[in-house]
Amino acid sequence: MKPIRLMSGFFTVGFWTLFSRVLGFVREALLIALIGPGPVMDAFVAAFRLPNMFRRFFAEGAFNAAFVPMFSKKLEGGEGAQKFAQEAFNGLGFAVLILVGLGMVFMPAFVWLTAEGFAGDERFDMTVGYGRVVFPYILCMSLAALFSGILNATGRFAVAAAAPVLLNILLVGAMVVGAVTGGPIITWLIWAIPVAGVAQLALTWRAAAQAGFALRPSRPRWTPDMKAMVVIALPAALASGVMQINLVVGQVVASQYDKAVSWLFAADRLYQLPLGVVGIAVGIVLLPDLSRRLRAGDDAGARIALSRAGEIALALTIPSAIALMVVPQTLVSVLFERGASNVDDTAAIAAAVAVYGLGLPAFVLQKVLQPIYFAREDTRRPFHFALVSMVVNIALAVGLAPFIGWIAPAIATTFAGWAMVLCLFLGSRKFGDAARFDDRFRKRIWRIIAASLVMGVALVLGNMLLESVLNTPWWRGLGLVLLIGIGAVSYFGVGQLFGAFRLAEFKAAVRRG
Repeated sequence: MKPIRLMSGFFTVGFWTLFSRVLGFVREALLIALIGPGPVMDAFVAAFRLPNMFRRFFAEGAFNAAFVPMFSKKLEGGEGAQKFAQEAFNGLGFAVLILVGLGMVFMPAFVWLTAEGFAGDERFDMTVGYGRVVFPYILCMSLAALFSGILNATGRFAVAAAAPVLLNILLVGAMVVGAVTGGPIITWLIWAIPVAGVAQLALTWRAAAQAGFALRPSRPRWTPDMKAMVVIALPAALASGVMQINLVVGQVVASQYDKAVSWLFAADRLYQLPLGVVGIAVGIVLLPDLSRRLRAGDDAGARIALSRAGEIALALTIPSAIALMVVPQTLVSVLFERGASNVDDTAAIAAAVAVYGLGLPAFVLQKVLQPIYFAREDTRRPFHFALVSMVVNIALAVGLAPFIGWIAPAIATTFAGWAMVLCLFLGSRKFGDAARFDDRFRKRIWRIIAASLVMGVALVLGNMLLESVLNTPWWRGLGLVLLIGIGAVSYFGVGQLFGAFRLAEFKAAVRRG
């Protein structure tokens, strides 16, 4: 995959991820406006996090880290990719079915472990009820992740990236229908989640069949390939488990405070926009590309691919992080402050957004650096690094909570993210030049930072000039668009002037994508 093709794949995934995340904003804005921070939203967030937590553990974590490199290499070498994909499909489906059954039976225990602060109040029973409705979503999404891995490895990024759009469309539609009909909005919202899972699975399953990989359910078999995949996946599963422990620790701490789970969820959604568009897109495109290059012995090409991925990621992430840190109050008030959400909620969410903004480059760099290991089928050391991150997260979240309260999990998450990046970066030195950023990256990164700082100043000044518009109902949305325009023009203009990037490169990649 040439650099321009790598960039076009990134922009293809990025476009659909951006579209999905924009719809996600609409979803969260409706959730906060129609339901609002409080017991019902806390219960929904905790329940919906359960299948998503296990999805990241099984599908996006352990399974993808093992399956995608092995499948890519078999595809490149003509070594029975179809047979391997069928065996993986059977094995994953069987394992997740067992997990779903256990989850339905032991849901109260799951809720207690992940939101212990809910015990003894109405939130606990609501979370258990909601959890039993949404937990089967993990089966659909795990299998959809397998088909997405197949599509990404064959260079068909669009369908896999577009699948999450269905979830947001259906959830937004469910809340609108609930509001119009006067029924309980939370009921519509909860039941729309398993429906969306079926729709996403159907879309990716059909696309994989059209790509030449028509898979059908059959009896799982323990083969040498499955054994090799499990050996690779186990450390990745443990690493993913550690990451999920970090999320659980944050939720357990937040559950001790009224509305804190809802506040952190809303802040998380805001910083997840650039993380999803940039970090996840880079990770999706980079892993199969590195795997193919290493299979072919193309170390120079692997270094170029890694460097361009890091360059693109940081060129879009650093300015996003600066924006989250300098104008969080404006972003949150315009996007979320309406209906059941008030000024106090806005202030709390904005504080968390600023903290997450400081960690955003770290969260994205993890997506760039982890494929260095996964492409070489090295999942053990990322597990060890994840343990370090977990210790940092738990120590800060639990240790700081008595002194600074509910914001402690956000601070812990940010510091743990940077600890993980430091470990990944230092650990990658053993792979030689193929795992190091090239001279062009090292020159441009400082110019990207300088352009981002100039943009930050422009945002602060623009926020002051547009203050009256941003505080006027019905006009504040326009004010935010103008503020974003000021940021974009200043960043891309100064970045081009400083030589941080060339706009022609972005245009060429977008056209190809």
